[in-house]
Amino acid sequence: MTLRWEAFLEEVRERGEYDTTQEAERAARVVLALLGAHLVGDVRAQLAARLPETMALILLNPLQAAEPLNPERFVRATAAWIEGATEATALWDIGAVLSTVADAAGDDLTGRILLQLPPGYDLLFGHPTAGHDPDHPHAAADPRPAGPRKAPQP
Repeated sequence: MTLRWEAFLEEVRERGEYDTTQEAERAARVVLALLGAHLVGDVRAQLAARLPETMALILLNPLQAAEPLNPERFVRATAAWIEGATEATALWDIGAVLSTVADAAGDDLTGRILLQLPPGYDLLFGHPTAGHDPDHPHAAADPRPAGPRKAPQP
């Protein structure tokens, strides 16, 4: 079932504890554009079919990636694309968006998505797989970092 635009953004807004829907939309656009560069074939098409049309188009017309980004580089790339973001706030943004995407996709499709991604993305989606190192710095079941989402303002 495809999520409605408003429902998708509201879910991201709540999970990311954003003040506005615009902040949630900005995070969703960047994360989905980067994710789309890593997915191919039926998996990408099936995920797009479960997202609101605007988000599906972003996923299907991704930013180009020369090679798959490991999770740490994905976080850095997200931070680079979101004005004023740090790696900590980008991790928060990614967790809010990808956990919403995982819920929309369901367990089976999320599992197939994770098979196309480098190891460690299960943590970014908030779906740690068995055998994952619980002492890994991103191993928390909640993919958002502790503390405030927003970077301190000078």
